[in-house]
Amino acid sequence: MPKSKRDKKISLTKTDKKGLALKQKIVEDVRNCVEKYKSIYVFTYRNMRNEKMQDIRQEWKPSRFFFGKNKVIAIGLGRTPEEEVQDGLHKLSKCLRGQCALLFTDSKKKEVTEWFDSFTYDDFARSGFKVDTTIRLDAGPLKQFSHAIEPYLRQLGMPTKLERGVITLIKDYEVCKEGSTLTPEQAKILELLEFRLATFKLILKACWRKNKGFEQLLKEEEIHDEEMKEDGEDD
Repeated sequence: MPKSKRDKKISLTKTDKKGLALKQKIVEDVRNCVEKYKSIYVFTYRNMRNEKMQDIRQEWKPSRFFFGKNKVIAIGLGRTPEEEVQDGLHKLSKCLRGQCALLFTDSKKKEVTEWFDSFTYDDFARSGFKVDTTIRLDAGPLKQFSHAIEPYLRQLGMPTKLERGVITLIKDYEVCKEGSTLTPEQAKILELLEFRLATFKLILKACWRKNKGFEQLLKEEEIHDEEMKEDGEDD
């Protein structure tokens, strides 16, 4: 009887015993999921929000999302035709570049692609985020704020003062400029002003389905564009 591909022993990089055990567990988990689920999707993401991701995990149960180091996950799938645990999986491993993760699921391809295409979640941008718009405030009252935070706004760099108990901008103020990278102070000001500039988005790159094999879902130039955008993401 031929030996199963899943039984192949792949050496991991040198590391301490604890780290090696963790890597081995990840590899085993990946291989178990390959056997359990009918399809695997590789996706990249912009502006990850962990709390929202937990909600998505619950929504997609019993499917499983898998985040980890690309090189270790690739070992679990198989990096070459000789290593792969199912035919064609080494092609999926080659898509593990940059910020990405896996979805193991039994859901139909149409359901998966439609959900990913429609999902977006707007949130406050963080320090390090590259903004794509300029936001300016005109001089005058900022009635949305309590007078008590006026010293804090000045500490953040806003030119404010109290006039009859109302926080007032004493001159026009540019919060951020298109193409610039947010400082911690700018990010906090935008949050206080309730400007949600960061969009948490998941983008499918490729999939592998049992009996159907590998399929690229994002063109090479689109993959390159997504990888370039990662350089402008917030931390």
